[in-house]
Amino acid sequence: MNRTLAKAFPHVYCELDFTNPLELTVATILSAQSTDKRVNLTTPALFKKYRTALDYAQADRTELEELIRPTGFYRNKANSLIKLGQELVERFDGEVPRTLDELVTLPGVGRKTANVILGNAFDIPGITVDTHFGRLVRRWRWTAEEDPVKVEFAIAELIERSEWTLLSHRVIFHGRRVCHARKPACGVCVLAKDCPSYGIGPTDPPTAAALVKGPETEHLLALAGL
Repeated sequence: MNRTLAKAFPHVYCELDFTNPLELTVATILSAQSTDKRVNLTTPALFKKYRTALDYAQADRTELEELIRPTGFYRNKANSLIKLGQELVERFDGEVPRTLDELVTLPGVGRKTANVILGNAFDIPGITVDTHFGRLVRRWRWTAEEDPVKVEFAIAELIERSEWTLLSHRVIFHGRRVCHARKPACGVCVLAKDCPSYGIGPTDPPTAAALVKGPETEHLLALAGL
């Protein structure tokens, strides 16, 4: 299934815009209870004003809150970003650390965020268990676990470490574009013949085709013979 997804999504990537580890850390914190699209609309002005960990550590709270307001829960997120900056300055010389154990000690950074940072900023393999990833691997019967950490460990035993980051992107891409939570597009899914949950969504190709989202829609429908 992983190989099939690799053919369906040959150019997977982190859908948050960033140019360095600090920007990715901030963007990932902002993405909680928001969308990557909304975050990407917000971060250009944010990253222009706050370029270093010290900038966040010394940020005016009101100004920071206004900049990140569109991402939701902006007061809590502003608090996390200010504390993040302070922790990075005090403990890591202003640099984002490169280990999971250190990353998860930072404000606003859990295992999911840490694995996003490791895999995409430092090219260190990590499995990102978001809602899409957890939903899909349970539908595929790769695991029955609900807890994200247990899901991460279960999948880590099935997939080679070198594939962890790309697998995460592929599964998340597929979840966002085809295998939706409420009505998956089963009738045009490249995994249809292998998926034990095939049929929980529309199996009629034209009906399913209307459910596919994202810039890869034409490519995905072509793979389905449409």
